[in-house]
Amino acid sequence: MKKLLLVLIAPLFIACTPKEEVDLIVFNADIYTVDANFSKASAVAIKDGKFVAVGSSEEIAEKYNAAEQFDAQGKTMVPGLIDAHCHFYGLGLNQQVVDLVGTTSFDEIVDRVVAFQKERPSNFIRGRGWDQNDWEAKEFPTKDKLDELFPDIPVALERVDGHAYLVNQKALDLAGITDETQVDGGAIVKKDGKITGVLVDNPMSLVDAVMPQPTKEQQIQALKDAERISLDYGLTTVNDAGLARETIELIDSLQQAGELSIRVYAMVANYPENLDYFLNKGIIKTDGLNVRSVKVYGDGALGSRGAALKEPYSDQPGHFGAMVTPVDQIGALAERIAASEYQMNTHAIGDSANVVVLRAYEKALAGKEDRRWKVEHAQVIAPQDFDYFKNGIIPSVQPTHATSDMYWAGDRLGPDRVKGAYAFKDLLNQAGMVALGTDFPVEQVSPFLTFYAAVARQDLDRYPEGGYQMENALTREETLKGMTIWAAYSNFEEEEKGSIEPGKLADFVLLSEDIMTMPIEEVPNLKAEKVYVGGKEMK
Repeated sequence: MKKLLLVLIAPLFIACTPKEEVDLIVFNADIYTVDANFSKASAVAIKDGKFVAVGSSEEIAEKYNAAEQFDAQGKTMVPGLIDAHCHFYGLGLNQQVVDLVGTTSFDEIVDRVVAFQKERPSNFIRGRGWDQNDWEAKEFPTKDKLDELFPDIPVALERVDGHAYLVNQKALDLAGITDETQVDGGAIVKKDGKITGVLVDNPMSLVDAVMPQPTKEQQIQALKDAERISLDYGLTTVNDAGLARETIELIDSLQQAGELSIRVYAMVANYPENLDYFLNKGIIKTDGLNVRSVKVYGDGALGSRGAALKEPYSDQPGHFGAMVTPVDQIGALAERIAASEYQMNTHAIGDSANVVVLRAYEKALAGKEDRRWKVEHAQVIAPQDFDYFKNGIIPSVQPTHATSDMYWAGDRLGPDRVKGAYAFKDLLNQAGMVALGTDFPVEQVSPFLTFYAAVARQDLDRYPEGGYQMENALTREETLKGMTIWAAYSNFEEEEKGSIEPGKLADFVLLSEDIMTMPIEEVPNLKAEKVYVGGKEMK
């Protein structure tokens, strides 16, 4: 009789059990949780900015109640997207200068500069985005036309990769650059013995020193502009590759005041004053900000022939590129950073720069566990050097670099050496993961272009047919992991973000289509329809 009563009473007890109150329920969704099993779900319950439950719509409805409930109507949900390498603050500042992206000739650059100066007059003209590889004559420009148009106003136009300036004579004079000026780690480009106005890598700092610095208001506006653009694409965390203390503290203050919602993994720029402060202070961690890494520049960029190669450039015999940070300083920095809690994230493009960095990492990290140091770009690797990535070194790569550079990378590297370039699958096989980003504003902000480039290895014109070096394409699952959980792991944040699981921050995106099954050629047109950070709708 007692057993019968229990059987009869149990359903009544369950029916009377009050539901747990949460802040938000999203149901009827097609959820890729990106958990350890890459499992699917259809609903989540969120409270205090975190997921408290993930399951079927029926399971969540049975156990939870919320004043705010959202029917996703079958839309695809993925974890908040992470850009593992970008220049977030730089993107914002770029909204305040001449946009030169997509220019197809130097004449078009001049036209844009003239129009911008008429619309927004300045006593120091700045622009960014030119790429001589997109022009019919694929040669560096010269300053002559800028000297003619702006004899009394300094002009500094930054190449798309951030590794070269074109400046006029007024800017050269202000910076004190003459025929006798010598700077290691880069080039003051000359033609027929005369300075052309193109500065590659380290000489750029001489112009930086005389540029007007943005006001506090301009800095704040830049961060807000960058957030607006990033959130619109579903990015909820950005890894900013190289920030000064002042900017990091400004980001923190805006986040604390509720004026900036996007989460920032801030790599400290490798300036002596920054290292002296942050390495002594230790890790800085809030829900919105994580400061525990140093960004170091190994070499320059391949497009401007500043990348350091083991053998000469195939299209410029006798030229090897150059290290921006000398080899002995890379080693010393690695030892210093290894003695702290900080991660070392080093820009390395050429095969020579990569092996210098990898050897320095191996030596400095001997006997140390779980340091997760990264090679940013890992763009050209010699066959014998891939093995270094087996030792816990994480490649942080940008798939759209492959589809932007493929038109001329073979010219720079030759047919054999180029096979070790943009080798994302080879790097994944060695390291066990890849962290994926864009390097924006060098490339476009859209993570959907990242996804498309990683999987299809084509540009938006679907070139080349069949894909570029497809042996190094990633699968869709690998790519989504690289933009979420693997990127989070590379930031020591895999316990709090990167997947949709109970206890993690409720950062997620609802997409216009199913990124995992839709035709790959349509992925670039994908939209982030709704974006949530900490359970709060941002879009």
